[in-house]
Amino acid sequence: MANGTEEQDLKDHKEPDQSRRNFLKNSGYAVGGLIVGGVVGSLLRTPKKAATNNNVNNGTTSKTPAGEVVNFNQALMYFTQEQFLIAEAATDRLFPSDANGPGGKELGIAYFIDHQLAGEWGTNGREYMQGPFFKGETTQGYQGRLKRREIFDIGLQEMQNFSNKKYQKKFKDLAPEEQDAVLKAFETDEVKLTTISASGFFKTLFSSTMEGAYADPLYGGNGNMGGWKLKNFPGNQMSYTNIIEADKFEKIQPVSLREHLPHS
Repeated sequence: MANGTEEQDLKDHKEPDQSRRNFLKNSGYAVGGLIVGGVVGSLLRTPKKAATNNNVNNGTTSKTPAGEVVNFNQALMYFTQEQFLIAEAATDRLFPSDANGPGGKELGIAYFIDHQLAGEWGTNGREYMQGPFFKGETTQGYQGRLKRREIFDIGLQEMQNFSNKKYQKKFKDLAPEEQDAVLKAFETDEVKLTTISASGFFKTLFSSTMEGAYADPLYGGNGNMGGWKLKNFPGNQMSYTNIIEADKFEKIQPVSLREHLPHS
């Protein structure tokens, strides 16, 4: 049984948590009578007994009360919502779903591109970006001053502009064959741009789409390793000693980097 001093210590330990809730309730975190979610929202809720969860995950997924799986890795780090919707629609046409497997939207390719643009790849952080700038040869690729995130900013906006001008609709609202026509117009330089090459942007978008389809799910795309399963690619296996002596091709389930984490 706790003595008087221990009981007082327990009370003192709980006070900061309660005072913090009161502070948040009375501060600017309560906007228009609605409390923001996430970490702040969790501080304002009355603690409940933790539910038992036997599903092992790396903290990026959870389930709603309705049983829907939520992937917390699917969040925007660079794109605006409008840019994301354009990119999502475009990647879904460049990598469409069919009877063989999922498409760009299901694989989360637009999230992959968004996360890449938010990092060093988007800022050309590991590349020489000083002048003089000359038009590169076909084998050299882009040789200008714009960073990749700036190229995507311009390219996605120009796709929207072209869609609105030709079809009087946003790119995401176009029929699939209309979206294909817009992408083809960029690929063939039918669209004339002053700041970037339309075909150059298309090539970057296309290559990024392929990377998002086949990169490790750690990077935001290749949802549920669907891209790997489509190609029967085994992913990041630790070794093949158990099948290396086999006389025929053996299909094995793909493994992501996450599977190499130590398990208790």
